[in-house]
Amino acid sequence: MLGRPLLHLVPHGTKINFMRGRFIGLITSAVLSIASLILFFHPGLTLGLDFRGGIVVEAQTQGPADFAKIRMELNQAHISAAGLQQFGANNSVLIRLDAPKENNAEATQSLINQVKQTITAAQDGTKIVRADAVGASVSSELFHHGLLALGCSLLMIMFYIWFRFEWEFALSAIITLILDLTKAIGFLVITHFEFDLVMVAALLTILGYSTNDKVVVYDRVRENLRKYHSMPIRELIDMSINETLSRTLATSATVFLAALPLALFGGASLSGFAWVMLFGIVVGTSSSIFIAAPLLLFMEEGSLRRRTKKTSSQ
Repeated sequence: MLGRPLLHLVPHGTKINFMRGRFIGLITSAVLSIASLILFFHPGLTLGLDFRGGIVVEAQTQGPADFAKIRMELNQAHISAAGLQQFGANNSVLIRLDAPKENNAEATQSLINQVKQTITAAQDGTKIVRADAVGASVSSELFHHGLLALGCSLLMIMFYIWFRFEWEFALSAIITLILDLTKAIGFLVITHFEFDLVMVAALLTILGYSTNDKVVVYDRVRENLRKYHSMPIRELIDMSINETLSRTLATSATVFLAALPLALFGGASLSGFAWVMLFGIVVGTSSSIFIAAPLLLFMEEGSLRRRTKKTSSQ
């Protein structure tokens, strides 16, 4: 009684022919990834404060914020606001400014103080929640370190899968992960979520989750290769996916439902991270079935079988 699940996401004995749609999956993924790369270069990512440098001032007003008056007061104070927007409640104001030309601590602090005074004078009862500043040199260094972290993550994942499985699995996985990563970047461009250190963390989390999804499928493929020496690779991969489908969907649904409240109610600082996570969960799960598996099918199946037979005989 205790061992029976209350909900069966996938009926026992399911036999879906996933490899029948392998060409559609690969072509669709390639088109989306190419489109994402084009969007990456034009119009490009919306860089956050961490990567482009500048000043962010967050304030809360008593009652709905009068954005027209705040913008007028900033113009009269000769403060050219790069961005003035509402986020969350209608009394939350976010002001983004470019770093001052002097680019030193004194000039930055002076500009922050001037913005604070202007905002509080524009509407009575306004409170400053936070004020952050990042210099141009620091932001450039953070941007390169963020890209380096993504590259190192992909490299370590490739070596891990290569060590645990075989080069065919590693190559299929790393190609799929790159396709997943490019789609996530395209999603960032389309949604205009700011690309900052939080988004780097989101992308790294997506890579880790997607890798785990693929390892589950690959592990079952390797087990079945040892059991069914004469079964065609296409049928074997379909069987392996069907056998792990319930676990894959259950894991994805759990993570999806955990991230959904953050996306809906997490506020400006967490909602972008959560939406990228939700997108990555969907992409990572689907790519494990329709991208990683077909790529493995296209590898040299003869070398896979010979190596598997040799391993099982030892």
